Amino acid sequence: MKTLPIIFWLLAVVISFFMNLLGIMHLFPLFLTMPLLFVTILCTLWTLNNRNRFKGFQKRMW
Repeated sequence: MKTLPIIFWLLAVVISFFMNLLGIMHLFPLFLTMPLLFVTILCTLWTLNNRNRFKGFQKRMW
């Protein structure tokens, strides 16, 4: 279940990279594809980095 967001973001990076290639060929607006590629790469790296974060010790209730 934890691999589902990683697969989603990696697929989004591949799709946005392909759209960026279309933007470089002037088939799609480049000013839309460049931020889209940046945001998908950013979210992918954020998801990969945020997985194993230490959340602190749990406070025991007596």
